[in-house]
Amino acid sequence: MHSDHDADEAWERLRASRSNPPARANTGSRRKTYSAALEQLEQMFRAAAVVDPATRPLQVFYGLSQAGRAIAAAAWSVKGEDWRLDSHGIKTTGFHLPFPHIEIRTDPPGTRGSFVKVSEVLDSPVWEMDPVRLEDLWDLLPPNLRYPLTTRDRMTPLYVDEMSIGTHEHPLLSAAVCDIPDRVIDAGTREALADFLTAYPAVAKHESYVTTGTLTLSSDAPPDYGSRYKHGGGELVINWEMPQGSAPQDQRLEYLRAMTRGYAGGRYFLPILPLMKRELHPLMAWWAVLYALSMLARYEPATWVKLISIDDSQHAVPIERLLERAINHLPVLIADTISEVST
Repeated sequence: MHSDHDADEAWERLRASRSNPPARANTGSRRKTYSAALEQLEQMFRAAAVVDPATRPLQVFYGLSQAGRAIAAAAWSVKGEDWRLDSHGIKTTGFHLPFPHIEIRTDPPGTRGSFVKVSEVLDSPVWEMDPVRLEDLWDLLPPNLRYPLTTRDRMTPLYVDEMSIGTHEHPLLSAAVCDIPDRVIDAGTREALADFLTAYPAVAKHESYVTTGTLTLSSDAPPDYGSRYKHGGGELVINWEMPQGSAPQDQRLEYLRAMTRGYAGGRYFLPILPLMKRELHPLMAWWAVLYALSMLARYEPATWVKLISIDDSQHAVPIERLLERAINHLPVLIADTISEVST
């Protein structure tokens, strides 16, 4: 579970990296930008921590945007002057629409906007002129699992328990895949599970899973989700065949991590949205959501103030919680991302 201690440790990692910047940020203009951008990130987040939601999206988003400059400066994959970022590279429209339906678009691949360039560094997709709804991006963030914006069927991250893979050598990687939604469990069929997993290709490539009514694997029996969570949903032990055959725990863990994304100390299977060819990196999901919130707060302040009023808006508490978690989760995600692009 994520804690304030994790954020404090992440700030220490980021601050310590400035005296000996990683990868391509170790010399020249890239080094200067890396250090200055991280200083601005930290100051923006410190400021965000002492204000309320009326202005918090502005400080958090622009802090994250500066972190993007540090990530690009450090990235081994970015050569020459391509690390320099111009403009936002992302647009928000539809402020007249209900909050969940606000539309978000990106600039085309290969352009120099911050969102596009950092997405390229992280092998994360952009979607150009076809709009993605704020609600779809909101649901990609693990801390929003219990904070839906509407009652529609959601596609949310599936947490995977690394401790569940076992210690013995085995030809199968078996792990508990968590937060499977009630609608899939209620259906209770193999077909409903298969249909749900089409948005999670890595999970859908499983060899088998635990089924009901038997202690052995069956090709016909329905999935056994075990006990329901008190807050809704459940889990299923799923098996994947190891490519090299029987493998010890460390190799099975490595294989699991290759299929999942890290977030705040946990591992998740992320859904692929219909307009995208692969899953969005968690940092870029945060980026898109916070950009939309910051633009709404900046250019439509009356609408924003009404949205964050707990007396007037059903979205006020989810927004509050998201912005609180942004301050605690993002330093860890940023520090981990810098490590990711520096190796």
